[in-house]
Amino acid sequence: MKRTTVAKQLLTDGPVSTGIVHLGLGNFHRAHQAVYTAQAGDGWGILGVASRSTAVADAMNAQDGLYSVLELSPAGSSISVPGVHTGAIVAAGNPAAVVDAIAAEPTRIVSATVTEHGYCMDPGTHRLDLDRVAEDLHATPRTVIGQLARALERRATTHQAPITVLNCDNMQSNGTQTHSLVLEFLQAAGSTAVDWVAEHVTFPNSMVDRIVPATTDAYRNTAAELLGVRDRIPVPAEPFTMWVMEDRFAAGRPAWERGGAIFSAEVEAYELLKLRLLNGTHSLIAYLGALDGRATIPESRGADFIESAARAVLEDDYLPTVTLPQGFELKPYVDSLFDRWSNHALGHRTQQVGSDGSVKLPQRVPEPALQLLNQGVMPEHLALTVAAWICCVVPLSGFDPGPHAQAMVDPARKRLGALAAQSRSTEDLVRAVLTQVFPTELAESNDFARRVAEYVAVVTRDGVRAAARVAARSRTSRPQASPAA
Repeated sequence: MKRTTVAKQLLTDGPVSTGIVHLGLGNFHRAHQAVYTAQAGDGWGILGVASRSTAVADAMNAQDGLYSVLELSPAGSSISVPGVHTGAIVAAGNPAAVVDAIAAEPTRIVSATVTEHGYCMDPGTHRLDLDRVAEDLHATPRTVIGQLARALERRATTHQAPITVLNCDNMQSNGTQTHSLVLEFLQAAGSTAVDWVAEHVTFPNSMVDRIVPATTDAYRNTAAELLGVRDRIPVPAEPFTMWVMEDRFAAGRPAWERGGAIFSAEVEAYELLKLRLLNGTHSLIAYLGALDGRATIPESRGADFIESAARAVLEDDYLPTVTLPQGFELKPYVDSLFDRWSNHALGHRTQQVGSDGSVKLPQRVPEPALQLLNQGVMPEHLALTVAAWICCVVPLSGFDPGPHAQAMVDPARKRLGALAAQSRSTEDLVRAVLTQVFPTELAESNDFARRVAEYVAVVTRDGVRAAARVAARSRTSRPQASPAA
């Protein structure tokens, strides 16, 4: 695919120079930040860095940096070509090149979508897991935090040009958290760049939102029909897109507001809305759907018992724990969530949404659960969320969660599977999993652990629909937990 071939679909005439290095060349970045950068239209180019897979990088380089974004909805499909990438590299094959690119003086922003797992953060303490970055302290770094820290260190000792680190992953206070992790790495490495980073590097918080499923041959065929040319790596996406961030950029930025980006001092409020109402509810839909044999989120949301559970976790367990941004209209937002989860044209798969639960759920469940427990209220559907995830990823011996659950990828699956083999009872397993994955305060809540264990037992014995019925009955009675001391 050459630039002249698809000129009428291009969102921009092309980048002038590389000002952004983006870590994580997956579908989300290519349908989100890249599109906003194209719509800004001010010449900022992006060097894309894939983590391990060469497939997307090779295809982009073969296609002159181009690919298409296929917007899908029940009303129809449309297609566009962002055209802002100046190149693509693979970190695993050449980690030194990643450090070089971030450290280069023309680079003014380094952004990232590497999932929560990519930041080497201990989910219990939210501090840097030094065991995972140990090799990076003494060799060419291969982790994202190591690469960021070493590149910033090089900038500090060479040209000293300022830069912005923009985390675009689903982490609460993601910029603040990334700043802390980078500083912890530099301190562990005995670096002299800590003070320079504090003065010359900004880490704005951001919130991103767009449902972007995996690419399939069916999407490739649709893209080819609309483009009239074969694209090896089209990105399917829903029409909805949202980006909220703090306007703290040390060396300038694209005019992302031209594409609809929102610059706000209330990013954390938007983050919590998204992390809990969208992401948290989305996870429950995925786990219940997978356990019920449903391949996609629209199929899952279409089941009455899953829609009821989704509304219950959103309204009863998540919503009371968030503060709305000033002027935010809640009802249209909630209505839009259920419309988005009903987009059959998109067909977001339960196995994709349910993957990495051991990293995602600690970002979404503990704080709202503890708020309610401290009020003497049992967060029934949060307990059901954790139980359904356990049943999908760490099933008890003899229980088959089905093919969609088995296909979920989780970095803790093997480690937690060993716990399942050693556990003498359902409650033993649940307590062991909570201790391994969740913060200590929640893991040590006897009330919460028992309720999660009860739901695991019901799913295992009577099925996921029975567990959802138990949770639904609790919605009207709201059984009380023992108030926290």
